[in-house]
Amino acid sequence: MAMNRSNPSRLMAGAIALAAALPLGACATNHTTPVEVTRFVGPAPAELGRGTVAVIGAPGADGGSLAFMPYRTAVAEELARLGYTLAGPESAAQIAELRITRQVNAPQRRNSPVNVGVGGSTGSYGSGVGVGIGIDLSGPPPEMVENGIGLIIRDKQTGDALWEGRASFTTKANGEDAMAAPAAQRLAQALFTDFPGESGETFEVK
Repeated sequence: MAMNRSNPSRLMAGAIALAAALPLGACATNHTTPVEVTRFVGPAPAELGRGTVAVIGAPGADGGSLAFMPYRTAVAEELARLGYTLAGPESAAQIAELRITRQVNAPQRRNSPVNVGVGGSTGSYGSGVGVGIGIDLSGPPPEMVENGIGLIIRDKQTGDALWEGRASFTTKANGEDAMAAPAAQRLAQALFTDFPGESGETFEVK
């Protein structure tokens, strides 16, 4: 009786062809992380959330750039919601010094997308060759971007820090919340959650 033995090379070629036909997008996931917030409250919390305040760029930051404006607007809106009256730096009683950060990371894939294992066996009832193929359909790792803001609210007259906070989150670079306006709103809203908060606390906002 003639025996039909599988050809390992044909099995391998067929599996790879099948993998190529499958959509890579089926493995896409949401890579947005929660916003991590850290805050410190100064010795005069009663001064916070009232009076006049001006939002400016922190020392070394370009407060007049187009990239800065969405973050400045988002922070100003949150301060107004908390009870502050927005004013210019000349007339404001408190100064909110804002700094923004944006870092893009492009992780590299380390493993081959196709792993092939060939195993042979012999016995009383014949012999056979098995081919095992592991195929990674996820595609290369997505480019990620970390968005962050830091804010210090100072008493204009004394220069003392009344409150300090920072917030950051990581998301896919091509995601909607990686764009400046959505990122700025998300960061500002998280930063001022339950303002002024407890000094030294760190928490996450989803």
